[in-house]
Amino acid sequence: MIRIRDLSLTPNDNLNRLIQLTTRQLNIKEHEIKQLHIRKKSIDARKKHDVRIIYTVDVEIKGREDKLLKRIRDPKVSAAADYVYEVPLPQHEAKQRPVVVGFGPAGMFAALVLAMAGQRPIVLERGADAATRHEKVQKFWKDGTLDPQCNVQFGEGGAGTFSDGKLNTGTKNERCRWVLEQLADAGAHGEILFDAKPHVGTDVLLTVVQNIREKIIHLGGEVRFHSQMTKLELNDGQICGVWVMQNGQETLLSCDKVILAIGHSARDTFTTLHEQNIPMQPKPFSMGVRIEHKQAMIDKSQYGGFAGIPSLPAADYKLNVHLPDGSSAYTFCMCPGGQVVAAASEEGGVVTNGMSLVARDGENANAALLVTLTPEDFPDKSVLGGMYWQRRIEQAAFRAGGENYRAPGQLVGDFLAHRPSEKIGSIVPTYRPGITLCDLHDVLPEKITKTLEQALPLLDGRLDGFASADAVLTAPETRSSSPVKILRDEEKQSAVRGLYPCGEGAGYAGGIMSAAVDGMICAEAVIKSL
Repeated sequence: MIRIRDLSLTPNDNLNRLIQLTTRQLNIKEHEIKQLHIRKKSIDARKKHDVRIIYTVDVEIKGREDKLLKRIRDPKVSAAADYVYEVPLPQHEAKQRPVVVGFGPAGMFAALVLAMAGQRPIVLERGADAATRHEKVQKFWKDGTLDPQCNVQFGEGGAGTFSDGKLNTGTKNERCRWVLEQLADAGAHGEILFDAKPHVGTDVLLTVVQNIREKIIHLGGEVRFHSQMTKLELNDGQICGVWVMQNGQETLLSCDKVILAIGHSARDTFTTLHEQNIPMQPKPFSMGVRIEHKQAMIDKSQYGGFAGIPSLPAADYKLNVHLPDGSSAYTFCMCPGGQVVAAASEEGGVVTNGMSLVARDGENANAALLVTLTPEDFPDKSVLGGMYWQRRIEQAAFRAGGENYRAPGQLVGDFLAHRPSEKIGSIVPTYRPGITLCDLHDVLPEKITKTLEQALPLLDGRLDGFASADAVLTAPETRSSSPVKILRDEEKQSAVRGLYPCGEGAGYAGGIMSAAVDGMICAEAVIKSL
């Protein structure tokens, strides 16, 4: 196969134009092309008067491709060569089945690799299967009935299931392609294999995670829902089992290898691990709000006169600013055409997140607008100080919202003017079960509000309309990442041997893709140890 990079189309071109550009680049006739595959697609909207769709394609031609490549001296044309991931196989049979705690992206892909290596993993997931979980989440969004064990944070697929399913990542790892292939094989749309900013969509993810679970089971693995690890069983610095609560009964599951993929919201587990002296430390993380605009405004700001052309997806953005006082703010988990969602996992606390369906065709766009926080900022300087701070803010938001899981909200114009909002403008908030207008300065710490006040006008200079007066702020966004890191060595093990802290909850990932990759790496480490 021959790879050609940087083929540029206008939003009004059809895909036949790709074939024309390919034949011109290779100086061949159209009938000499046997196959053409899109390898990568991205949007270049830096010039609003000349928005472009940029493609990389792989081409199979008739005749000798090596001769053609020698004749063409163009840095954009090369032989297509890709890394192919192969699941490693153990040199010896394991004495006991490995246990994976948590079935989010890290735990899911750790279990998949272990199962494909013939290790028959046992997965413990405190929440429910995806179908049951969907019912419970919908009920919570409708009437505020929260199940602390099964919600947007806990259950099959982890927190990523109720999100946009964004798969773009800054992680430059050869395993990323394999993750995309597994998701596509499980039902995600094929575009994720070549989109520069791939996403699955919450509606599709619900099916995808179930199909991956079935594959793990088919390969000899086991997934136990409503099964919460309550503590580790240790013997002389070595894992020898985990205690599991299921159906109100606690039992010991013997094992000598545990991949700990608990997610960033398993606060009771963090507490237990700390009490068991598992080495941990506080880490920087971010908190803030969700900001909501009209998607049409974002499209106009990003695409200019090309906004509305069907070949262009709903526009996104990624913004950041560093302030003179050393603080910083940035946008994260931007959801085009999406909605702000209730994401609480503890009674008496309000948490927000964002999600989009695969079509991304909602009227509003939203993103987390976050302030970077370090352990020096935490009011409590203990190992779990960041977690305690999260909880305190969430409880304050619960009270401000009316103690019924409505979220406190405020318009940007009112926030900057330090006055409570009294009515909604042109942007109708999407958060369910609803928002309660107030002054967010009464809910969020000064460190966050002061930074947001400085950041909003600067970010507006980078995206016209970002700080528009009627944009809606919904609070709080507290679960962007884990507030702790569970320490591990080069072999991916804790000081407690046989324990492999993994993924976002352990502080080694920041999204679906990086968490999945870290799960694979930890599974490989378990296999290597055999």
